[in-house]
Amino acid sequence: MIGLVGLGAMGGGYLSRLMAQNCDLMCFDAMPEARARAAAAGAKVADSLADFSACDTVILSLPKAAIVSAVMEELGPYLKKGSIVVDTSTSEPDTTKRLAAAAESNGYTFLDGPVSGGPLGARTGTMTMVVGGDEAGFTKVRPLLEKMTGKLVHIGPSGAGHTVKIANNLLCAANLVLMSEMAQMAERAGISLTELLTGINAGSGRSGVSEVNFPKWITNEAYDSGFTMGLMRKDVGLATGLAERLGIDLPATREIAAIWENSREILDDSADFNEIYKYRKRSNV
Repeated sequence: MIGLVGLGAMGGGYLSRLMAQNCDLMCFDAMPEARARAAAAGAKVADSLADFSACDTVILSLPKAAIVSAVMEELGPYLKKGSIVVDTSTSEPDTTKRLAAAAESNGYTFLDGPVSGGPLGARTGTMTMVVGGDEAGFTKVRPLLEKMTGKLVHIGPSGAGHTVKIANNLLCAANLVLMSEMAQMAERAGISLTELLTGINAGSGRSGVSEVNFPKWITNEAYDSGFTMGLMRKDVGLATGLAERLGIDLPATREIAAIWENSREILDDSADFNEIYKYRKRSNV
């Protein structure tokens, strides 16, 4: 049986995907309304984490490292020997390493498998997952993860997945700021955003932001990616925090982090993260 803890935007997408794949699934969320939604969709909903003692694999989809730690403190004693936990949250590498060591001591495996692709990718099985941790455990759980993903890679030891995800999201945050600034420069020069994107995407400066975010959510003013300013601010903070703990100076990262933090003056945490474009545009008016 597969256990799923966390039924938010991403966890709810996992639930839909796994149910569509006819997986033997049991789910849980601390919020009663989330459990009610899952039950209404026909899912098997646990009364508590104690019910996960029957699970061979447990997938976590939680907001932050502190909650992952709290859930594992409660869940860990119920897990059977040989079971595997896959943490798809955007968490902290140090937390992951500690939880993986505790898992090894208690006879189960803890993998970090953060994802990108948003709620749509979670529902359709097209998201990307980068996995860190025990390779044998990854091999064992790979068939399940392939049902959930379009791209799946094992990249190294425990914490590697979360380190790479932090780097990925910081690059996305930086590229959104830079592309927004280049859009303002192009506009002042009499070049439309469509023309700019056509040129950029044919050249070496292209990125996921120029190829996906701008046409899908910004140029059409949809701003409905399902990923919020608050979540990106959190992830940018994870990058600066990790750099501090590693004792390295990343001045460009600090500047990008300051832009995302200062954007609070016009964009609250509930806004779509692509709306950083509006902040940069307003800054140059």
